[in-house]
Amino acid sequence: MTPLHHIGNFIRDLVLQVPLWCVRVLFIGTLVAVLLWVLQLPRETTTPENATHWYQNLKIWACLALAIQIVIYSVF
Repeated sequence: MTPLHHIGNFIRDLVLQVPLWCVRVLFIGTLVAVLLWVLQLPRETTTPENATHWYQNLKIWACLALAIQIVIYSVF
């Protein structure tokens, strides 16, 4: 075995020690953090210049997509 095998085995053993619930919390927490960031964005930066309808605000669709991902990864 080469030294890279030993390094790879060491890293794999470290990663296997992390419980899956911790990984899930970190992953969902990242999505929630991005959702909160999107909600904080000013309307001027998420809407095209000549937008006249509410559905042209990209913040709405970004929040919807993030909320769906949060629900999916929370349930499954």
